[in-house]
Amino acid sequence: MTITYTVHNGLYVNLTNRCTCDCDFCERNSIDRVGNSGSLWLEREPTLQEILDDLAKYDLMQYDELIFCGFGEPTLRLDVILGVARDVKACHPRLPIRINTNGHANLIAGHDVTPDMQGLIDVLSISLNRPDGAAYERHMRPVYDCAFDGLLDFARRAKQYVPTVVLSVVDVLPEEQLQQCRLIAERLDVTFRVRPYHADSDNTVGNLT
Repeated sequence: MTITYTVHNGLYVNLTNRCTCDCDFCERNSIDRVGNSGSLWLEREPTLQEILDDLAKYDLMQYDELIFCGFGEPTLRLDVILGVARDVKACHPRLPIRINTNGHANLIAGHDVTPDMQGLIDVLSISLNRPDGAAYERHMRPVYDCAFDGLLDFARRAKQYVPTVVLSVVDVLPEEQLQQCRLIAERLDVTFRVRPYHADSDNTVGNLT
């Protein structure tokens, strides 16, 4: 099964296929891989040691970032993320570590987990994708009723502990909604990113990178 894979000059970790959203545009509904990866549908969730063993096959300093992403919501396994990050930072303290997330980590844990990321996570890329709670519920179909507000609160708290917090949207949104999302990021004083739905011609998928 595919635990790690590369896209451009990033090294990605595929932790889980579980997710707290069922987005109506999610690319995993139509493809089973990203870039040159094998199938990202896991036979089972890899253990911390299996992930570390897989990462040991690479020269980590040849990559720009280590990214937790894959075909699921990585913060469902936040303890494993932090375990991997501690090990990697001990040997490669200057390698940036990013989590691509839907921003539900605090809702999943039932408490604020952002302090646990301090010194371990360098970038949080949070998928916003809609400018209001009603549209978010309709298109992201989260398991939590308060998911949109929870996402914004997570971003607000995270910026105290994570150097770069990004709110991202896919570029298929109408310009008016893009600008509304940009204003949300400005109000929270975090970075805003419009990411391509298809990043390039080899089927690398924007919302999974």
